Amino acid sequence: MNSINNLETPSPEDREAWQVPAMDVPLWLGKNHSYCVVMPVINEGDRIKNLLKRMKEHQISKIADIIIVDGGSTDGSLELEALKQVEVSGLIVKTGPGKLSAQLRCAYAFALDHDYQGIITIDGNDKDDPEAIPRFIEALEEGVDFVQASRFLPGGVAENTPKSRDLAIKYIHAPCLSLASGFKWTDTTQGFRAYSRKMLLDPKMAIFRDIFDSYELLAYMSYRAPKLGFTCKELPTIRRYPTGEVPTKISGLKGNFAVLTTLFRACSGKYNNI
Repeated sequence: MNSINNLETPSPEDREAWQVPAMDVPLWLGKNHSYCVVMPVINEGDRIKNLLKRMKEHQISKIADIIIVDGGSTDGSLELEALKQVEVSGLIVKTGPGKLSAQLRCAYAFALDHDYQGIITIDGNDKDDPEAIPRFIEALEEGVDFVQASRFLPGGVAENTPKSRDLAIKYIHAPCLSLASGFKWTDTTQGFRAYSRKMLLDPKMAIFRDIFDSYELLAYMSYRAPKLGFTCKELPTIRRYPTGEVPTKISGLKGNFAVLTTLFRACSGKYNNI
């Protein structure tokens, strides 16, 4: 693969080699900013509607384009005219196979093809407070390549986090990725993050591979980015779980075992592009 920097685009040959799931783009109002906010969703119902309303209140569309990447929702929560009313610029619908990492590959390919210089991702389940998005963009502007939200830093808020998840993050997930990557992470399972164009396009990162199908891409990037010398930073953020509900696609013994398996594979370099 050819060497690149943050202002260049991959060669036609390199772009052709990207493994990106099939997708449709039923809504695209065009690029207006250097940065975009990517929101992966599937059947989030009122949660995505509430999050988009909050983003409108914070005037996020004035500093970044809002792009939703849908994994195949059937709940009617993504009606196009309603999305326009809350200032969404684009809706991507993954039609090919795969789960979260496949959705993200669709969105990242779309964003890079449209020359965005950085991408912020925030889960569409309304647990994260979008008020932090301007600070993510500021960090990218200052040259940070990977910004990770952390509810556990001073100034962050962790509200109603299930105890089992809290313990797993603090004592298994974050310590393993910190030890393996060489960067001190405190909050590694959530998808509220920002990435520079330079990092996403780096051929050693090689994010456009079908091996990234479910939750692999999140753990892999937390491991790989520091190892490759990219500038990483955590920012304190607010993450609230609703009372009496755990809005997550990871549940049960099988789901949690898959997360741990993915973690250990990432930390041992199994996803590296060899």
